[in-house]
Amino acid sequence: MLPSLMERSQQDLVLIALPATAASAAVLRALRSEGIPTAAVSDWIGVLDALRCGRIGLLVLDLDLVGVDSEGMLGAVRREAPTVPVIAITARGRRTVAVSLLRGHQDDYLLRPFAVDELAARIRLRLRAELPLEKTILRRGELVVDTTMNEVTIDGQTVALSPTEFALLMALIEVPGEAVSQERLAELVWPRRSVSNVVQVYISYLRRKIGSDRIRTVRGAGYVFEA
Repeated sequence: MLPSLMERSQQDLVLIALPATAASAAVLRALRSEGIPTAAVSDWIGVLDALRCGRIGLLVLDLDLVGVDSEGMLGAVRREAPTVPVIAITARGRRTVAVSLLRGHQDDYLLRPFAVDELAARIRLRLRAELPLEKTILRRGELVVDTTMNEVTIDGQTVALSPTEFALLMALIEVPGEAVSQERLAELVWPRRSVSNVVQVYISYLRRKIGSDRIRTVRGAGYVFEA
């Protein structure tokens, strides 16, 4: 039974579905101490029961819960609660499988081991009512941009970008697969400056941080971001 689901019926709960371990209990305590309303289950039946009877706003789901395959688990979740976003917890070695099962902008994932404050930040982001999710999270392959927090991760690892590098990246990923000219990038990132070769310089900086294969030079046309 999940009495807290009924007691907090006026507020969406975050359902935490992790194995019943001391580490999971510590995660739950930490989230509650930060004011995040949570309910906890530790098995697959508990997940389905909570989705059916409670007001769940978000599901944090360990994909290694015993006895259920990841694809089947997520399929059942979507049948029971198709609008509930999922933050999947998975091992690094299973990241590719996890990403393939997620729904674009609606879902997210964290790799074990993870920091509780990072989980809390991602939970808050998805519970924000004032912004649609697709405007706060941009996912381009393994690269994920949190436009609210101005954070970039690749393969679950944070990439430190300067404000200028972040602005340049945003100008490119808004139109993935399309060439953006140097002149247009200059207008977007340095609107009040004469930039000369600064675009090429910052493209070089950005490539070093996110990978040179993600930004392709198109002679005479500009630069293309490739997911």
